[in-house]
Amino acid sequence: MPARAGIAKGLALILFAALSVSAARAANTAPPAAPAPAAKAPAASSSPSPAAVAAADKILGDIGLKESIAIVVPGMMAELETNVTRTRPEIRDSLHATLKAIQPEFDQTAKQTYITAATLLAQQMSEKDIADVAAFFESPAGKKYVEVTPVFMQKLSDVTGAWREKLSTDILERARQEMKKKGIDF
Repeated sequence: MPARAGIAKGLALILFAALSVSAARAANTAPPAAPAPAAKAPAASSSPSPAAVAAADKILGDIGLKESIAIVVPGMMAELETNVTRTRPEIRDSLHATLKAIQPEFDQTAKQTYITAATLLAQQMSEKDIADVAAFFESPAGKKYVEVTPVFMQKLSDVTGAWREKLSTDILERARQEMKKKGIDF
């Protein structure tokens, strides 16, 4: 079960990041680039059917996004409590009680975020496609995919972490070389 939780978190993070990028792109006011011709695909629905949203809900539950969103509020509150009481230990009990009292208000925002995530996912595919994806995650292959994803994500993180560190250094060095040619040192 711990492996499934780790996999689910990895999948959830990927999906959450993808949804965040999609939302950011949707909010961008710049005109989008012309899309490349593609095979005939169903247009994204602005109002997905309840069945499509239910299938998206199932997918997000299977990959752990629901759990990942649900733990954000308690995690942020615990972090706030730790940070504040580090310098103001005398208010620990009062702050703890206050945070417990206001947590339901913020838990509602987590629920709404999850509903929005399910709706966004449902808008990206036809009802049939999203139902097929949900069925995939219930299949032996889908369950195996969820099972192996945490190990894959860790290995990928190791590779991309090292690459990012090297890339950061390499870009800085090359920029310095090119700027030096212009007589500018930094």
